[in-house]
Amino acid sequence: MKVTQLKSEGSENARFRWITVTGAEELIDDGLDIIQGLSQSQKTLPSRYLYDDLGSELFEQITDLPEYYPTRTEQSIIEKYATEITRFTGACELVELGSGSSRKTRILLDAYTQLNRQLHYYPIDVSAGILKATALALLDRYPHLQLCGIAGTYEQALAQLPPAELENRLLIFLGSTLGNLTDEQRSSFLNQIKQALQPGEFFLLGVDLQKPIETIEAAYNDDRGVTAKFNLNILSHLNHRFDGNFDLNLFKHLAFYDCKQHRIEMHLRSLVTQTVFLKALNYQFTINANETIHTEISHKFQLPTLVDILATHAFKPLQIWTDSQDWFGLLLCQRQCTGEDCP
Repeated sequence: MKVTQLKSEGSENARFRWITVTGAEELIDDGLDIIQGLSQSQKTLPSRYLYDDLGSELFEQITDLPEYYPTRTEQSIIEKYATEITRFTGACELVELGSGSSRKTRILLDAYTQLNRQLHYYPIDVSAGILKATALALLDRYPHLQLCGIAGTYEQALAQLPPAELENRLLIFLGSTLGNLTDEQRSSFLNQIKQALQPGEFFLLGVDLQKPIETIEAAYNDDRGVTAKFNLNILSHLNHRFDGNFDLNLFKHLAFYDCKQHRIEMHLRSLVTQTVFLKALNYQFTINANETIHTEISHKFQLPTLVDILATHAFKPLQIWTDSQDWFGLLLCQRQCTGEDCP
């Protein structure tokens, strides 16, 4: 793990630590997952490649779109119940996966400021650019904040998470990003969350719930085309990172809801039969007209089913909050002890 100490402007005390997980760049740059995905009968790309710096900026634009209900709905729940969350957890340090601009987390930081002036926050994101910009803005806003930014994937960051400095810890995973994982990936991820927390510590999880299909599909097919740009940007990212020759004009954004699997799927449909070469990977593939590359999924959950899933990974929901339409759920869970760590 590579650690850089940075001093906040105008202060003699280092309030900002920066961690880049050793091997993070090499793992992402390796590209074997790209070759594997594009070699399947249903071509796929790992969704993490959606989030270079431009992709992260585009996603922030998506969250402000009128069609995109998840962000504002989840934010309204946090605004309403932030103080209640602090009463459950007491003073604790915050760790956030996929922190982005930390827009919603600022509501929690404001609430925890009322509880305890000593704030510790670990934002984790694969996009180093937005992570650093957000960190500096937060340091200006919260004069008593100790911040440690961690650049890397969730798996890497959780494995290298520094020991807790305060008595308690709250791990935050918002935006229904859990829905972007397959069943197998979700199980593995929740095991990692379990291992990162001690019994009695907390896990705050935001999830998108099942609702009318037209509402869901509109959120991923906005009239302004920002989601289309976001989806197509994955090809620009691969061109830049792996010296590829994807022509974005020859692909079209496609998003639809799969009723059987209760998930939205995002694809890129090839408009023509074409051959693409990724020079840095020495990999070439052909994609036929109307064939698609699958770029992302987003499961829409039912709360009873999710509670059962969490229980199998030693998480007990202490409180579940939803909005007035039951479109989105916020679950405050507590890590339970298991055989190996029970007293």
